[in-house]
Amino acid sequence: MKKTKPPNRSVNRHASFHHTARPFRVAIYCGTFRENQDGATKSIYELIHTMRKNHIDVRVWTGFPPRSAPIPVYKVPALPLPLYSDYPFTLPARMIPRQLDDFRPNLIQISTPDLTGTAFMKYALRKGIPVSHCYHTDFPAYLKYYKLSFMTRPAWRYLRWLLNSGDLVCAPTKELMTKLQENGIHRLKIWSRGIHRDHFHPGFRSPALRASWNAPDKKIILYSGRFVGYKSLDVIVEVYRLMRKKGPFNVRFVLAGDGPTRNELQRMMPDAVFTGYLNGRALSQTYASADILLFPSTTETFGNVVQEALASGVPAVVSDEGGCKEIIQESQGGFIARAGDTEDFYRKCRQLISYEVVHRQKQHNGLAFAEQRDWDTINRDLIETYRQLVGRGKRPRRQGQPAIPGRYPSTAEYKTPV
Repeated sequence: MKKTKPPNRSVNRHASFHHTARPFRVAIYCGTFRENQDGATKSIYELIHTMRKNHIDVRVWTGFPPRSAPIPVYKVPALPLPLYSDYPFTLPARMIPRQLDDFRPNLIQISTPDLTGTAFMKYALRKGIPVSHCYHTDFPAYLKYYKLSFMTRPAWRYLRWLLNSGDLVCAPTKELMTKLQENGIHRLKIWSRGIHRDHFHPGFRSPALRASWNAPDKKIILYSGRFVGYKSLDVIVEVYRLMRKKGPFNVRFVLAGDGPTRNELQRMMPDAVFTGYLNGRALSQTYASADILLFPSTTETFGNVVQEALASGVPAVVSDEGGCKEIIQESQGGFIARAGDTEDFYRKCRQLISYEVVHRQKQHNGLAFAEQRDWDTINRDLIETYRQLVGRGKRPRRQGQPAIPGRYPSTAEYKTPV
């Protein structure tokens, strides 16, 4: 893939992007577009890859752009979030409508429901352009971790206006789709997540890497993700302490990722290995060189890391809250523990460590499941839905639909889902 200059406020044009006739043009807004930063950005990159293979002209607007990209990227003004500097607070800019006018999108995909996402929605309403909202992150669920629970109801009121103003809302799991329905969101569709078998596979297991962790003969319990409070990392700390106290003692914890709580975690887990952010072959080897994925988060909308672990031959222990449990239920590639129940997570991990026959069966189940999770197949289904939306042409504003989020209509004012 040909590298490009860092994107700026103007469109990032380069020779490797083919400006030929395409069936339709898609504009995507996402807060951050840094590859492999999280599951949401990975999913967007994969969707764009499939779009380009299907001759769709796609461009991205983002607050945090990558150094290079396979498509044109527009930089949106942004500031780092106070509580988490890896993610932006974007600011709607006057230039965005002009850039969209130049591009003339047939469909807009909004992947971050913030102020700039609202600006894209308003533009689409004015122009009669179909909109797909991709709900990657369960933002209201995070509020309690930042002691902002009083904002939950207003957050859902805002999301009802924003999401129901579009034509389609994509959710990655049945559980999240049900949660959105319960909160008055309509026109829902499952857009699941795939896996690259050439990136995540047991063949990447590395004795040399395990030796570098001082664990050639130990069982590796891996966590992969951001180091933030809403990932339930306190459960990992307590399981670590129980392992040191009660055994089994032939265990090494490896934490792949970074975030604002890293220093605190290192203090509480002095014998653990902290790898920092990983990508490419280093990430593939880290997954395959582990024995268990411990992922207790209750706020996941899907859980890409769980699929990556299963495809690498690593059974997972996950929470019974959030999207990860659906992966384990369908694959039988691990265990589901009660949310926040440290003892239950400890027992499930210990069972995988102590009983080789159980570990092998869960490993076999996970690998068989991963074989069926092809990105292109999953994304082509979404693209076909987009083609149908585009084929309808421009639409009039729905009756009772506000132009700005000032009045929040009841669910009765909306039509049935697509």
